[in-house]
Amino acid sequence: MRRNAARGVLIALVGAASSSLAGAQLVPADETTHNCRFVMVPMRDGVKLNTKVCEAKNSAAPLPIILGRTPYGINEWRAIHGEYRFLAADGYQFVYQDSRGRHKSEGTFLMNAPLRAPNDARTWDESTDAYDTVDWLVKHVANNNGRVGVLGVSYPGFLTTMAGINPHPAVKVISPQAPMTDTWLGDDFFHQGAFRLSYGFEYAGDMELSANSSVPLPIGNWDTYDFYLNLGSLANVEAKYFKGKVPTWTAFAAHPTYDAYWQARAVQRQLVKVTIPTLTVGGWWDQEDRWGALATYKALERSDAGNKNFLVMGPWNHGGWRNAAKRMEVVDPGTSEEYLRDIEAPFFASYLKDTKAVAQPEAKLYDAGARTWRSYDSWPPKAGVQKSLYVRAAGLLSFDPPAAAETAFDQYISDPARPVPYRARPIEQTYDSRGSRWSDWETEDQRFVDGRPDLLTWKTEPLAADLTIAGDVIAKLVAATTGRDADWVVKLIDVFPDSVPGNWKRGGYELMVAHEIMRGRYRKSFTNPEPIQPNVPTEFTVDLHQQSHTFRKGHRIMVQIQSTWFPAYDRNPQSWVTNIFQAKAVDFQAKTHRIWHTSSKASRVDLTIVPSR
Repeated sequence: MRRNAARGVLIALVGAASSSLAGAQLVPADETTHNCRFVMVPMRDGVKLNTKVCEAKNSAAPLPIILGRTPYGINEWRAIHGEYRFLAADGYQFVYQDSRGRHKSEGTFLMNAPLRAPNDARTWDESTDAYDTVDWLVKHVANNNGRVGVLGVSYPGFLTTMAGINPHPAVKVISPQAPMTDTWLGDDFFHQGAFRLSYGFEYAGDMELSANSSVPLPIGNWDTYDFYLNLGSLANVEAKYFKGKVPTWTAFAAHPTYDAYWQARAVQRQLVKVTIPTLTVGGWWDQEDRWGALATYKALERSDAGNKNFLVMGPWNHGGWRNAAKRMEVVDPGTSEEYLRDIEAPFFASYLKDTKAVAQPEAKLYDAGARTWRSYDSWPPKAGVQKSLYVRAAGLLSFDPPAAAETAFDQYISDPARPVPYRARPIEQTYDSRGSRWSDWETEDQRFVDGRPDLLTWKTEPLAADLTIAGDVIAKLVAATTGRDADWVVKLIDVFPDSVPGNWKRGGYELMVAHEIMRGRYRKSFTNPEPIQPNVPTEFTVDLHQQSHTFRKGHRIMVQIQSTWFPAYDRNPQSWVTNIFQAKAVDFQAKTHRIWHTSSKASRVDLTIVPSR
């Protein structure tokens, strides 16, 4: 969703223009087919937002408007003949805008500004800014047909979702793509209570240390694993580096639980009805906002009596469907152009132009195991068989529950001083301009952690036939710790055969299919954490969210459990501290964790199995 290396994907859409924009500053045309101008569009409170309006040169008929809003800067964006080429071929006016308080827009930037509450002194939110922008555009952009579509990826995806809440009547369709939706439960900053350390530190610092241009982050190491380990307690961030100058980091430290601050910014809680046709798009291996796409669709589906809510999930990383260069070969044979041409462009045309309505499936999802698209009339599908994969003694994973005579548990020592890296070292900065593997880490071969004593692994025998899962993936653990808190990382992995004819480098590849972390203190409530009673087997639920994937015949299914995933996530001290952002060095202690697998204390991963096709 971010600047610098990710800029091309994240900056919002191209915008459409008008030759009759009073007072507009004429700028050189940045496309052969459109003339573009910068204008300052007034909001209801008098703040003006920097807006680029690009008008098609040769169109006799009125055209619809495609709008994108972004905090990442609009001046350098060129996309009409790039990722929006199929939309441009259909004929649109394109408009994009710096959001409030960013770059040349006036006002004050507020990260993920929540909707105004009745007692909120603010006169604006991102929904009203979108409304006021659209109202101005349809009145001032020449040769528009009075219809507007809104589209954006990541933070612009969040802004797109907000444009669909209390929308302007001219907004006829939106497409939130990888939208930041709930940055505590599963997007960006926290995942089920575990803090996303490297991402939160680097993104918040990048956005807020300087209002509109980054100042260098204080990371002197190429391998950031060392930097974050040497950083020590999170309390050192304010003392050494940010010193109150990064409001979002200050909010992290002040609101470690899922309190009113985060709930107000949880967009899915505001999606109480489907107002306009919505195409939500996400990637199964989106390293930033996979949760947001699924949560947005789920929230809107509750009220979708008119069949206006649609979902697309593909074999992509963050925004990868907009950029073929970001293709991850291990899961994606090349699907981005197919999506842009055959799904997105027809969908927008069917609501913004007088074309035949597109027959869009309720849910169109890519199955990377079978390398094919699947369509469902509901998501998760109503058909299917619920099955549990049980962890067993001697590293066995099986659909059969544990037998009475088996060893009761497996155990490992988790030491915060030697955390498990989340990807192979060196771990570059998230958006390092010299090159970073951040965008691909979720498809990285998991064999890089083989042999570590601080994690546990279970595998099935080679499958006798294809096995397709579709829907929720939920781990139900029975675990114990000698400490008073613990993180639980669960990975569901597709293990390729040792020999893959025709693609030898994939032999034995361990592909994460679903994965997630949860902080043990939140096992009962995300708002009211409790210490874990030491040495007592306790139930924990780790929601790995959803997936559509076929484990092929001859492959194995693997489940792996660990308690550190560093520095993507901060280290749990494993002793009890009320606020981990204030933990002291002495609080970080090595502890023994046990995963139980008896008939009465069975740890498992619950799946929905559907017929393989």
